[in-house]
Amino acid sequence: MGDRLVLVIDDFAKEYLLGDLREIRETVLWKLDGLGEYDVRRPLTSTGTNLLGLVKHLSLSESRYFGEVFGRPFPEPLPRWDDIGRRGTDMWASEHETREEIVARYRRVWAHSDTTITALAIDAPGHVPW
Repeated sequence: MGDRLVLVIDDFAKEYLLGDLREIRETVLWKLDGLGEYDVRRPLTSTGTNLLGLVKHLSLSESRYFGEVFGRPFPEPLPRWDDIGRRGTDMWASEHETREEIVARYRRVWAHSDTTITALAIDAPGHVPW
């Protein structure tokens, strides 16, 4: 009975945490609603971070942590963590990246992450190579 109870709690915890993650993702995108191009691209810090850049950064981070860490790499090319020359460029959107492109990639990352989360046990071990 004890093992069964742990599985039920683990499944509940995983679903609860995944629900929170999904809500937070939607909230991040909701922050872009109603804002024009200037406002989503305007640098908000001395390093040039802007709102679209935060979405871009979240895409990269989530794809790595719920992809590579669990041996399930995101199937699209993304900047490497260890590319010193590109470090920090995930914190702003360039003039060549559209809002639609950045948001669509973020949603594809969600789907990939959700598949990983659903497929693995809540205590599945991962390896952080960086």
